[in-house]
Amino acid sequence: MAQFNIHIAKAHLSELIQRAMLGEEVIIAKDNKPVVKLTALQPLKQKRQIGSAKGLFEISPDFNAPLTDFDEYTK
Repeated sequence: MAQFNIHIAKAHLSELIQRAMLGEEVIIAKDNKPVVKLTALQPLKQKRQIGSAKGLFEISPDFNAPLTDFDEYTK
């Protein structure tokens, strides 16, 4: 973990970003008190595509039919 005051961070921002991208935790401080943690973002996951599972499984024709196994509990 490296800590830098705001003045130094302004002058070396691109270097600090590079260090964060390499996995280092970079702390930016004001008056030697930590106020900001600079870390790299995780890569974005691929956007979901509607219909991509079509044909991979089949739903029973009586899927929405009432369940008779539970009739004794509903009375």
